[in-house]
Amino acid sequence: MLRLTRKRKILVGIVVALVALMVVSSVSRRNRAKIVEVQIGPVQRQDLKAVVTASGEIRPRNFVNINSQTFGKILSIAVSEGQAVTTGQELLRMEAVQPQAEVEGQRALVRSAEAAVRAAEASLRTAEAERVRARADFERAQLEWDRSQQLFRGGLIAQSEYDSRKSSFESARAAVDVAEARVNQSEAEQERSRSQLQQARAALSSSEDALHKTIYTSPIDGVVTSLPVHMGEQMVPGIQNSPGSFLMTVADMSEVTAEVKVDESDVVSVGRGQAAEVTIDAFPDSTFHGTVAEIGTTAMLRSTGQSTTQLTTGSQEAKDFKVVVTLAHPPDGVRPGLSATARITTATREKVLSIPIQALSIRRQADIEAGAGDGKQKEAEEGEARAAEVRPGDPAGKQEVQGVFVVKDGRAQFRPVKTGITGVTDIEILEGLAEGDQVVTGSYKVLRELKPQARVRKAKQEQKKSASS
Repeated sequence: MLRLTRKRKILVGIVVALVALMVVSSVSRRNRAKIVEVQIGPVQRQDLKAVVTASGEIRPRNFVNINSQTFGKILSIAVSEGQAVTTGQELLRMEAVQPQAEVEGQRALVRSAEAAVRAAEASLRTAEAERVRARADFERAQLEWDRSQQLFRGGLIAQSEYDSRKSSFESARAAVDVAEARVNQSEAEQERSRSQLQQARAALSSSEDALHKTIYTSPIDGVVTSLPVHMGEQMVPGIQNSPGSFLMTVADMSEVTAEVKVDESDVVSVGRGQAAEVTIDAFPDSTFHGTVAEIGTTAMLRSTGQSTTQLTTGSQEAKDFKVVVTLAHPPDGVRPGLSATARITTATREKVLSIPIQALSIRRQADIEAGAGDGKQKEAEEGEARAAEVRPGDPAGKQEVQGVFVVKDGRAQFRPVKTGITGVTDIEILEGLAEGDQVVTGSYKVLRELKPQARVRKAKQEQKKSASS
Protein backbone atom coordinates (compact mmCIF):
# COMPACT_ATOMS: atom_id res chain seq x y z
CA MET A 1 0.00 0.00 0.00
CA LEU A 2 2.86 2.31 0.84
CA ARG A 3 4.64 1.39 -2.36
CA LEU A 4 1.48 2.20 -4.40
CA THR A 5 1.19 5.62 -2.75
CA ARG A 6 4.81 6.43 -3.57
CA LYS A 7 4.33 5.51 -7.24
CA ARG A 8 1.28 7.68 -7.40
CA LYS A 9 3.22 10.66 -6.01
CA ILE A 10 6.01 10.13 -8.54
CA LEU A 11 3.49 9.95 -11.37
CA VAL A 12 1.79 13.15 -10.19
CA GLY A 13 5.17 14.88 -10.02
CA ILE A 14 6.03 13.84 -13.53
CA VAL A 15 2.69 15.13 -14.82
CA VAL A 16 3.16 18.43 -12.98
CA ALA A 17 6.67 18.77 -14.43
CA LEU A 18 5.41 18.06 -17.95
CA VAL A 19 2.63 20.62 -17.55
CA ALA A 20 5.11 23.21 -16.26
CA LEU A 21 7.47 22.43 -19.15
CA MET A 22 4.64 22.85 -21.64
CA VAL A 23 3.64 26.17 -20.07
CA VAL A 24 7.23 27.44 -20.15
CA SER A 25 7.63 26.25 -23.73
CA SER A 26 4.38 27.93 -24.75
CA VAL A 27 5.38 31.21 -23.11
CA SER A 28 8.80 31.01 -24.74
CA ARG A 29 7.28 30.38 -28.16
CA ARG A 30 4.85 33.24 -27.62
CA ASN A 31 7.70 35.58 -26.71
CA ARG A 32 9.73 34.43 -29.69
CA ALA A 33 6.73 34.93 -31.95
CA LYS A 34 6.58 38.59 -30.90
CA ILE A 35 10.20 39.21 -31.96
CA VAL A 36 10.52 40.26 -35.61
CA GLU A 37 13.56 39.16 -37.59
CA VAL A 38 14.92 42.07 -39.61
CA GLN A 39 17.90 43.02 -41.70
CA ILE A 40 20.06 45.62 -39.98
CA GLY A 41 22.71 47.95 -41.38
CA PRO A 42 24.75 50.89 -40.05
CA VAL A 43 24.46 54.55 -41.02
CA GLN A 44 27.74 55.31 -42.78
CA ARG A 45 29.48 58.03 -44.72
CA GLN A 46 30.12 57.66 -48.43
CA ASP A 47 30.20 59.56 -51.72
CA LEU A 48 26.85 59.82 -53.46
CA LYS A 49 25.82 60.70 -56.99
CA ALA A 50 22.28 61.53 -58.04
CA VAL A 51 21.79 60.00 -61.47
CA VAL A 52 18.89 60.36 -63.91
CA THR A 53 18.64 57.54 -66.44
CA ALA A 54 16.82 57.98 -69.73
CA SER A 55 16.73 56.16 -73.06
CA GLY A 56 16.53 57.45 -76.60
CA GLU A 57 18.53 57.30 -79.81
CA ILE A 58 21.61 58.67 -81.49
CA ARG A 59 21.12 61.77 -83.64
CA PRO A 60 23.51 64.15 -85.40
CA ARG A 61 23.49 67.68 -84.01
CA ASN A 62 23.07 69.16 -87.50
CA PHE A 63 21.16 67.42 -90.27
CA VAL A 64 18.97 68.41 -93.21
CA ASN A 65 15.97 66.53 -94.59
CA ILE A 66 15.75 67.29 -98.31
CA ASN A 67 12.23 67.24 -99.77
CA SER A 68 10.99 67.68 -103.30
CA GLN A 69 10.20 71.28 -104.29
CA THR A 70 8.82 70.64 -107.79
CA PHE A 71 6.76 68.14 -109.74
CA GLY A 72 8.82 65.81 -111.84
CA LYS A 73 10.62 62.55 -112.35
CA ILE A 74 14.05 61.72 -110.98
CA LEU A 75 16.55 61.63 -113.86
CA SER A 76 19.76 60.90 -111.96
CA ILE A 77 21.08 60.33 -108.44
CA ALA A 78 24.70 61.41 -108.02
CA VAL A 79 25.34 59.98 -104.52
CA SER A 80 24.77 56.81 -102.55
CA GLU A 81 23.73 56.22 -98.95
CA GLY A 82 26.68 56.56 -96.59
CA GLN A 83 28.68 58.74 -98.98
CA ALA A 84 30.41 61.87 -97.67
CA VAL A 85 29.42 65.09 -99.47
CA THR A 86 30.48 68.74 -99.36
CA THR A 87 28.49 71.96 -99.47
CA GLY A 88 27.23 72.66 -102.99
CA GLN A 89 27.88 69.15 -104.31
CA GLU A 90 25.18 67.86 -106.68
CA LEU A 91 23.03 65.16 -105.10
CA LEU A 92 20.09 64.56 -107.41
CA ARG A 93 18.65 65.87 -110.67
CA MET A 94 15.00 65.90 -111.77
CA GLU A 95 13.52 66.42 -115.24
CA ALA A 96 13.45 70.08 -116.28
CA VAL A 97 11.76 70.26 -119.71
CA GLN A 98 9.03 72.68 -118.70
CA PRO A 99 11.20 74.86 -116.39
CA GLN A 100 13.86 75.09 -119.12
CA ALA A 101 11.26 76.16 -121.70
CA GLU A 102 9.91 78.80 -119.32
CA VAL A 103 13.41 80.12 -118.77
CA GLU A 104 14.02 80.46 -122.53
CA GLY A 105 10.67 82.20 -123.00
CA GLN A 106 11.36 84.65 -120.18
CA ARG A 107 14.82 85.37 -121.55
CA ALA A 108 13.24 86.31 -124.91
CA LEU A 109 10.80 88.60 -123.11
CA VAL A 110 13.67 90.22 -121.28
CA ARG A 111 15.52 90.87 -124.54
CA SER A 112 12.34 92.36 -126.05
CA ALA A 113 11.85 94.58 -123.00
CA GLU A 114 15.46 95.71 -123.18
CA ALA A 115 14.96 96.70 -126.85
CA ALA A 116 11.82 98.60 -125.90
CA VAL A 117 13.76 100.48 -123.25
CA ARG A 118 16.45 101.44 -125.78
CA ALA A 119 13.77 102.63 -128.24
CA ALA A 120 12.09 104.69 -125.54
CA GLU A 121 15.41 106.24 -124.59
CA ALA A 122 16.07 107.17 -128.25
CA SER A 123 12.56 108.61 -128.57
CA LEU A 124 13.13 110.67 -125.46
CA ARG A 125 16.37 112.07 -126.80
CA THR A 126 14.61 113.01 -130.08
CA ALA A 127 11.81 114.73 -128.17
CA GLU A 128 14.28 116.66 -126.06
CA ALA A 129 16.12 117.81 -129.21
CA GLU A 130 12.84 118.98 -130.74
CA ARG A 131 12.04 120.84 -127.55
CA VAL A 132 15.40 122.66 -127.74
CA ARG A 133 14.74 123.64 -131.33
CA ALA A 134 11.19 124.76 -130.54
CA ARG A 135 12.43 126.96 -127.69
CA ALA A 136 15.04 128.52 -129.98
CA ASP A 137 12.40 129.25 -132.61
CA PHE A 138 10.14 130.69 -129.94
CA GLU A 139 12.84 133.00 -128.65
CA ARG A 140 13.54 134.28 -132.19
CA ALA A 141 9.81 134.71 -132.86
CA GLN A 142 9.43 136.57 -129.59
CA LEU A 143 12.15 139.04 -130.59
CA GLU A 144 10.52 139.57 -133.96
CA TRP A 145 7.16 140.07 -132.32
CA ASP A 146 8.51 142.65 -129.86
CA ARG A 147 10.12 144.57 -132.72
CA SER A 148 6.95 144.34 -134.78
CA GLN A 149 4.93 145.86 -131.96
CA GLN A 150 7.26 148.85 -131.78
CA LEU A 151 7.22 149.32 -135.54
CA PHE A 152 3.45 149.00 -135.64
CA ARG A 153 3.01 151.59 -132.94
CA GLY A 154 5.33 153.87 -134.94
CA GLY A 155 3.31 153.24 -138.09
CA LEU A 156 6.30 151.77 -139.88
CA ILE A 157 4.64 148.46 -140.89
CA ALA A 158 1.27 147.62 -142.26
CA GLN A 159 -1.47 145.83 -140.39
CA SER A 160 -1.05 142.74 -142.49
CA GLU A 161 2.63 142.51 -141.64
CA TYR A 162 1.82 143.00 -138.01
CA ASP A 163 -0.78 140.18 -138.07
CA SER A 164 1.60 137.84 -139.88
CA ARG A 165 4.33 138.31 -137.30
CA LYS A 166 1.84 137.87 -134.47
CA SER A 167 0.73 134.57 -136.00
CA SER A 168 4.33 133.41 -136.31
CA PHE A 169 4.87 134.23 -132.62
CA GLU A 170 1.79 132.28 -131.52
CA SER A 171 2.84 129.36 -133.71
CA ALA A 172 6.33 129.27 -132.16
CA ARG A 173 4.85 129.31 -128.65
CA ALA A 174 2.51 126.43 -129.52
CA ALA A 175 5.46 124.49 -130.98
CA VAL A 176 7.23 124.79 -127.60
CA ASP A 177 4.16 123.38 -125.82
CA VAL A 178 4.00 120.48 -128.30
CA ALA A 179 7.70 119.74 -127.77
CA GLU A 180 7.24 119.76 -123.99
CA ALA A 181 4.30 117.34 -124.32
CA ARG A 182 6.35 115.01 -126.53
CA VAL A 183 9.17 114.99 -124.00
CA ASN A 184 6.74 114.12 -121.21
CA GLN A 185 5.21 111.39 -123.34
CA SER A 186 8.65 109.95 -124.15
CA GLU A 187 9.61 109.98 -120.48
CA ALA A 188 6.40 108.10 -119.57
CA GLU A 189 7.05 105.59 -122.36
CA GLN A 190 10.57 105.09 -121.12
CA GLU A 191 9.33 104.52 -117.55
CA ARG A 192 6.76 102.01 -118.79
CA SER A 193 9.32 100.10 -120.82
CA ARG A 194 11.69 100.01 -117.87
CA SER A 195 8.90 98.63 -115.64
CA GLN A 196 8.17 95.97 -118.23
CA LEU A 197 11.87 95.10 -118.27
CA GLN A 198 11.90 94.72 -114.48
CA GLN A 199 8.79 92.56 -114.65
CA ALA A 200 10.38 90.38 -117.34
CA ARG A 201 13.57 90.04 -115.32
CA ALA A 202 11.57 89.09 -112.20
CA ALA A 203 9.70 86.45 -114.18
CA LEU A 204 13.03 85.20 -115.53
CA SER A 205 14.42 84.95 -111.97
CA SER A 206 11.34 82.95 -110.95
CA SER A 207 11.74 80.61 -113.91
CA GLU A 208 15.45 80.20 -113.25
CA ASP A 209 14.71 79.43 -109.60
CA ALA A 210 12.24 76.74 -110.66
CA LEU A 211 14.92 75.37 -113.00
CA HIS A 212 17.55 75.41 -110.27
CA LYS A 213 15.19 73.52 -107.96
CA THR A 214 15.35 70.55 -110.30
CA ILE A 215 19.02 70.18 -109.32
CA TYR A 216 19.51 69.40 -105.60
CA THR A 217 22.84 70.19 -103.96
CA SER A 218 24.11 69.55 -100.45
CA PRO A 219 23.46 72.45 -98.04
CA ILE A 220 26.13 71.27 -95.56
CA ASP A 221 29.24 69.11 -95.31
CA GLY A 222 28.17 65.69 -94.09
CA VAL A 223 27.12 62.17 -94.92
CA VAL A 224 24.06 60.92 -96.81
CA THR A 225 22.38 58.97 -94.01
CA SER A 226 19.09 58.18 -95.79
CA LEU A 227 18.33 57.76 -99.50
CA PRO A 228 14.96 56.02 -100.01
CA VAL A 229 14.27 57.14 -103.62
CA HIS A 230 15.26 55.64 -106.99
CA MET A 231 15.69 56.88 -110.55
CA GLY A 232 12.43 57.23 -112.45
CA GLU A 233 10.23 57.85 -109.42
CA GLN A 234 7.74 60.71 -109.66
CA MET A 235 8.07 63.40 -106.96
CA VAL A 236 5.57 66.03 -105.82
CA PRO A 237 6.15 69.28 -103.88
CA GLY A 238 4.62 70.15 -100.53
CA ILE A 239 1.03 71.42 -100.39
CA GLN A 240 -0.06 73.68 -97.51
CA ASN A 241 0.94 71.86 -94.29
CA SER A 242 1.94 68.66 -96.08
CA PRO A 243 5.67 68.35 -96.87
CA GLY A 244 6.88 67.35 -100.31
CA SER A 245 8.18 63.92 -101.27
CA PHE A 246 11.16 62.97 -99.10
CA LEU A 247 14.37 62.60 -101.09
CA MET A 248 17.25 62.13 -98.66
CA THR A 249 18.92 63.20 -95.41
CA VAL A 250 22.37 64.77 -95.16
CA ALA A 251 23.83 64.75 -91.63
CA ASP A 252 26.93 66.31 -90.15
CA MET A 253 28.34 63.41 -88.14
CA SER A 254 31.21 65.45 -86.70
CA GLU A 255 28.98 66.33 -83.73
CA VAL A 256 26.90 63.42 -82.46
CA THR A 257 24.24 63.61 -79.76
CA ALA A 258 22.05 61.24 -77.79
CA GLU A 259 18.48 62.52 -77.77
CA VAL A 260 16.75 60.94 -74.77
CA LYS A 261 13.37 61.29 -73.07
CA VAL A 262 13.50 62.20 -69.38
CA ASP A 263 10.54 61.62 -67.08
CA GLU A 264 8.71 64.75 -65.96
CA SER A 265 9.55 64.03 -62.30
CA ASP A 266 13.32 63.97 -63.06
CA VAL A 267 13.72 66.75 -65.63
CA VAL A 268 13.63 69.49 -62.96
CA SER A 269 17.00 68.28 -61.65
CA VAL A 270 18.64 68.20 -65.09
CA GLY A 271 20.67 71.25 -66.15
CA ARG A 272 22.84 72.36 -69.04
CA GLY A 273 26.47 71.35 -68.79
CA GLN A 274 25.89 68.37 -66.48
CA ALA A 275 28.08 65.35 -67.14
CA ALA A 276 26.55 62.21 -68.60
CA GLU A 277 27.58 58.69 -69.52
CA VAL A 278 26.06 57.26 -72.67
CA THR A 279 25.89 53.61 -73.68
CA ILE A 280 24.96 52.59 -77.21
CA ASP A 281 23.41 49.19 -77.80
CA ALA A 282 25.56 48.69 -80.91
CA PHE A 283 28.71 49.19 -78.79
CA PRO A 284 27.86 47.11 -75.68
CA ASP A 285 31.33 47.16 -74.12
CA SER A 286 31.92 50.92 -74.33
CA THR A 287 30.78 53.94 -72.37
CA PHE A 288 30.95 57.40 -73.91
CA HIS A 289 31.14 60.66 -72.00
CA GLY A 290 29.13 63.75 -72.82
CA THR A 291 27.42 66.83 -71.48
CA VAL A 292 23.82 68.05 -71.49
CA ALA A 293 23.44 70.56 -74.34
CA GLU A 294 19.67 71.09 -74.60
CA ILE A 295 16.63 70.63 -72.36
CA GLY A 296 13.17 70.69 -73.90
CA THR A 297 10.55 73.03 -72.50
CA THR A 298 7.51 71.27 -73.94
CA ALA A 299 6.20 67.98 -72.56
CA MET A 300 5.56 65.05 -74.89
CA LEU A 301 3.08 62.24 -74.33
CA ARG A 302 4.95 59.04 -73.60
CA SER A 303 2.69 56.83 -75.71
CA THR A 304 2.57 58.89 -78.91
CA GLY A 305 5.43 61.40 -78.62
CA GLN A 306 2.96 64.18 -79.45
CA SER A 307 3.62 67.60 -77.94
CA THR A 308 1.12 68.66 -75.28
CA THR A 309 0.83 72.06 -76.98
CA GLN A 310 -0.98 70.32 -79.82
CA LEU A 311 -3.66 68.92 -77.52
CA THR A 312 -7.00 70.65 -77.23
CA THR A 313 -7.79 69.04 -73.86
CA GLY A 314 -5.76 68.13 -70.79
CA SER A 315 -4.21 64.70 -70.38
CA GLN A 316 -3.28 62.70 -67.29
CA GLU A 317 -0.98 60.46 -69.32
CA ALA A 318 2.69 60.17 -68.34
CA LYS A 319 4.88 62.78 -70.02
CA ASP A 320 8.53 63.10 -70.97
CA PHE A 321 10.86 65.96 -71.90
CA LYS A 322 13.51 65.88 -74.62
CA VAL A 323 17.10 66.18 -73.39
CA VAL A 324 20.05 66.32 -75.81
CA VAL A 325 23.46 65.02 -74.66
CA THR A 326 26.46 65.88 -76.84
CA LEU A 327 29.07 63.11 -77.03
CA ALA A 328 32.66 64.24 -76.50
CA HIS A 329 34.25 61.47 -78.59
CA PRO A 330 31.68 59.56 -80.67
CA PRO A 331 32.81 56.16 -81.93
CA ASP A 332 33.68 55.48 -85.54
CA GLY A 333 30.83 53.90 -87.43
CA VAL A 334 28.09 55.41 -85.28
CA ARG A 335 24.83 55.90 -87.17
CA PRO A 336 21.70 57.94 -86.54
CA GLY A 337 18.87 55.98 -84.96
CA LEU A 338 20.99 53.65 -82.82
CA SER A 339 19.40 53.01 -79.42
CA ALA A 340 21.19 54.72 -76.54
CA THR A 341 20.87 55.16 -72.78
CA ALA A 342 22.13 58.24 -70.95
CA ARG A 343 22.94 58.42 -67.24
CA ILE A 344 23.05 62.08 -66.27
CA THR A 345 24.76 63.03 -63.02
CA THR A 346 22.58 65.77 -61.55
CA ALA A 347 24.31 66.17 -58.16
CA THR A 348 27.31 64.85 -56.18
CA ARG A 349 28.03 64.73 -52.45
CA GLU A 350 31.25 63.64 -50.73
CA LYS A 351 31.42 61.80 -47.41
CA VAL A 352 27.79 62.29 -46.43
CA LEU A 353 25.66 60.22 -44.07
CA SER A 354 23.67 57.70 -46.07
CA ILE A 355 21.43 54.69 -45.72
CA PRO A 356 19.97 52.22 -48.23
CA ILE A 357 16.92 53.65 -49.98
CA GLN A 358 14.74 50.73 -48.93
CA ALA A 359 15.27 51.63 -45.25
CA LEU A 360 12.99 54.66 -45.60
CA SER A 361 9.43 54.20 -44.41
CA ILE A 362 6.29 56.28 -44.10
CA ARG A 363 4.16 56.10 -40.96
CA ARG A 364 1.08 57.98 -39.78
CA GLN A 365 1.45 60.33 -36.85
CA ALA A 366 -1.16 58.38 -34.87
CA ASP A 367 0.81 55.10 -35.26
CA ILE A 368 4.00 56.77 -34.06
CA GLU A 369 2.29 58.24 -31.02
CA ALA A 370 0.68 54.89 -30.24
CA GLY A 371 4.07 53.17 -30.35
CA ALA A 372 5.64 55.87 -28.21
CA GLY A 373 2.84 55.89 -25.64
CA ASP A 374 4.80 53.74 -23.19
CA GLY A 375 7.49 56.44 -22.91
CA LYS A 376 10.18 54.47 -24.68
CA GLN A 377 10.46 56.66 -27.77
CA LYS A 378 10.97 60.20 -26.65
CA GLU A 379 13.63 60.71 -29.33
CA ALA A 380 11.05 60.13 -32.06
CA GLU A 381 8.68 62.60 -30.43
CA GLU A 382 11.38 65.28 -30.27
CA GLY A 383 12.43 64.85 -33.92
CA GLU A 384 8.90 64.51 -35.20
CA ALA A 385 8.24 68.26 -35.53
CA ARG A 386 11.18 68.91 -37.89
CA ALA A 387 10.64 65.99 -40.27
CA ALA A 388 6.88 65.56 -40.46
CA GLU A 389 5.48 66.12 -43.93
CA VAL A 390 2.02 67.59 -43.45
CA ARG A 391 -0.40 67.21 -46.27
CA PRO A 392 -2.98 70.01 -46.60
CA GLY A 393 -6.44 68.91 -45.57
CA ASP A 394 -5.28 65.84 -43.59
CA PRO A 395 -6.84 65.67 -40.14
CA ALA A 396 -4.61 65.45 -37.10
CA GLY A 397 -3.23 61.97 -36.59
CA LYS A 398 -3.24 61.18 -40.31
CA GLN A 399 -0.22 63.30 -41.07
CA GLU A 400 2.50 61.17 -42.66
CA VAL A 401 6.07 61.16 -41.39
CA GLN A 402 9.11 59.98 -43.34
CA GLY A 403 11.68 58.17 -41.27
CA VAL A 404 13.60 54.99 -40.50
CA PHE A 405 13.52 52.34 -37.80
CA VAL A 406 16.57 52.55 -35.50
CA VAL A 407 17.37 49.41 -33.51
CA LYS A 408 18.00 50.30 -29.87
CA ASP A 409 17.76 47.97 -26.86
CA GLY A 410 16.21 45.27 -29.04
CA ARG A 411 13.38 47.49 -30.24
CA ALA A 412 12.63 49.27 -33.51
CA GLN A 413 12.29 52.96 -32.75
CA PHE A 414 10.83 55.06 -35.54
CA ARG A 415 12.93 58.17 -36.06
CA PRO A 416 11.91 60.96 -38.49
CA VAL A 417 14.66 62.00 -40.92
CA LYS A 418 15.33 64.69 -43.49
CA THR A 419 16.81 63.42 -46.75
CA GLY A 420 18.99 64.92 -49.49
CA ILE A 421 20.03 63.55 -52.87
CA THR A 422 19.27 60.01 -53.95
CA GLY A 423 21.99 57.78 -55.36
CA VAL A 424 21.67 54.49 -57.16
CA THR A 425 21.04 52.42 -54.03
CA ASP A 426 21.52 54.86 -51.15
CA ILE A 427 20.06 58.18 -50.03
CA GLU A 428 21.62 61.11 -48.20
CA ILE A 429 20.53 61.84 -44.61
CA LEU A 430 20.59 65.49 -43.59
CA GLU A 431 18.95 65.30 -40.15
CA GLY A 432 17.74 62.66 -37.74
CA LEU A 433 20.56 60.08 -37.68
CA ALA A 434 24.18 59.83 -36.58
CA GLU A 435 27.02 57.82 -38.02
CA GLY A 436 27.01 54.29 -36.70
CA ASP A 437 23.29 54.12 -35.89
CA GLN A 438 21.85 50.70 -36.68
CA VAL A 439 18.77 50.94 -38.88
CA VAL A 440 16.36 48.35 -40.22
CA THR A 441 17.07 47.87 -43.94
CA GLY A 442 14.71 45.03 -44.80
CA SER A 443 13.04 43.03 -45.81
CA TYR A 444 10.45 45.04 -47.74
CA LYS A 445 7.59 42.97 -46.33
CA VAL A 446 8.86 43.42 -42.76
CA LEU A 447 9.33 47.19 -43.18
CA ARG A 448 5.86 47.54 -44.60
CA GLU A 449 4.25 45.97 -41.50
CA LEU A 450 6.77 46.86 -38.78
CA LYS A 451 5.28 48.76 -35.82
CA PRO A 452 7.10 51.42 -33.80
CA GLN A 453 8.66 49.99 -30.63
CA ALA A 454 8.33 46.42 -31.93
CA ARG A 455 10.87 43.92 -30.57
CA VAL A 456 13.34 42.95 -33.28
CA ARG A 457 16.46 40.90 -33.79
CA LYS A 458 18.88 40.44 -36.63
CA ALA A 459 17.87 37.77 -39.12
CA LYS A 460 19.79 34.50 -38.87
CA GLN A 461 21.17 34.86 -42.39
CA GLU A 462 22.50 38.30 -41.47
CA GLN A 463 24.09 36.83 -38.33
CA LYS A 464 25.79 34.12 -40.39
CA LYS A 465 27.12 36.71 -42.86
CA SER A 466 28.49 38.81 -39.98
CA ALA A 467 30.14 35.79 -38.42
CA SER A 468 31.72 34.67 -41.69
CA SER A 469 33.02 38.15 -42.45
